[in-house]
Amino acid sequence: MATKDAYYLPHKASWPIVGSIGLTTLLVGFANYLNGSSIGGTLMLLGAAIVIFMMAGWFGSVISESVAGLYNQQVDSSFRMGMIWFITSEVFFFAAFFGALFYARIYSVPWLGGEGSFSAGATGDLWQGFQAIWPTNGPGQVGGEFEPMGAWGVPALNTLILLSSGGTVTWAHWGLLANNRGQLIKGLIATVALGFLFVILQGVEYHEAYTEMGLTLGSGIYGSTFFMLTGFHGLHVTIGAIILTVVLLRSIRGHFSPDHHFAFEAAAWYWHFVDVVWLGLFIFVYWL
Repeated sequence: MATKDAYYLPHKASWPIVGSIGLTTLLVGFANYLNGSSIGGTLMLLGAAIVIFMMAGWFGSVISESVAGLYNQQVDSSFRMGMIWFITSEVFFFAAFFGALFYARIYSVPWLGGEGSFSAGATGDLWQGFQAIWPTNGPGQVGGEFEPMGAWGVPALNTLILLSSGGTVTWAHWGLLANNRGQLIKGLIATVALGFLFVILQGVEYHEAYTEMGLTLGSGIYGSTFFMLTGFHGLHVTIGAIILTVVLLRSIRGHFSPDHHFAFEAAAWYWHFVDVVWLGLFIFVYWL
């Protein structure tokens, strides 16, 4: 057991090796799947199963060690720094996709319309009838005609849902700091429910896009940026809701205290990050 002032050294663990095997299997399976191999899908599922097994086992070990009191302030600080850097990497991850969207809208599409360094007639000679107006699937009408996704429907409702979930997780945190376990659990239940409701409604939105609006991942630059940004965000919401579900189950078991609850804080940080990213999506992908 680590003392208050001792430097904590983690014991030998095999989980990183298991994770490497799982990710490699997943990557090889995905590559084979893209190349039409019949074994690709099977390898992908096997790799995903190994990764899930690794995550459950590794996080389970960390939880058991934390509950047993093996961690000190140095470990808590390392966890916080690790989470901060992880969220920082996520910021740059989404910044790359937002950058692609802005580049297409502000530079590429106007250039293809004959503005800037391109002569007014050059683009028109190549793609007759192309209008440099966003949203567009680009010259040649890649993917066929489509209807852009409006902001004032499911997206607006999902904005309200996600912002409300940010409020409920904060309310749960206040309950934890006040040692009010009932408030903590109720706030987490509401947050988890709102998170999964968001994912369900986004699934409804995607179904409508594909079946009624002609909007797919293959709908040129608009379709690709729309589904890449909203799809990866939806994945992050799903992961965040799963994390909060684990935090909820741990809260029910009485794992957290007002002065020892970094797992809850990490989940809340991640959830607030997801909220902020969605505001950017709603404004720049759906609204403007």
